[in-house]
Amino acid sequence: MTSPTARLAELGIELPPVAPPKGVYVPAKKVGTQVWTSGQLPLVGGELPATGVVGAEVSVEDAKAYARTAALNALAAIDALVGLDAVVSVAKIVGFVASAPGFGGQPQVVNGASELMGEVFGPAGEHARSAIGVAALPLGAPVEVEVVVDLA
Repeated sequence: MTSPTARLAELGIELPPVAPPKGVYVPAKKVGTQVWTSGQLPLVGGELPATGVVGAEVSVEDAKAYARTAALNALAAIDALVGLDAVVSVAKIVGFVASAPGFGGQPQVVNGASELMGEVFGPAGEHARSAIGVAALPLGAPVEVEVVVDLA
């Protein structure tokens, strides 16, 4: 299998700079043979591309793309800490979706993060997952993604 870094290059995907924390925490932390990321927002150049709740101000399609961006930010945090090529599998993704009342499409939104992991890691990108609807997220973000990976 191609390394994750080589696979990103094949896909034409460049890891963004790690976003500075918006509070008192670190972007990612190594615990034993795993790396846990803090919740990552879909920041692009330090800014949110959109704010609002999914199912009202933000479409499912746009939110899915934002979940992918948030997951890419998580990969950047992992890469900065241990190097992406040290990852042997993706263990878990938790996706939080700011949801309009009655909205139940959280799994479709978080698929944006899950699909990215499959593209980058192949079968090692298969993971357990939670897709959770919430009333609001930091800075008005529509999605937030956490990732846990296993290391060699």
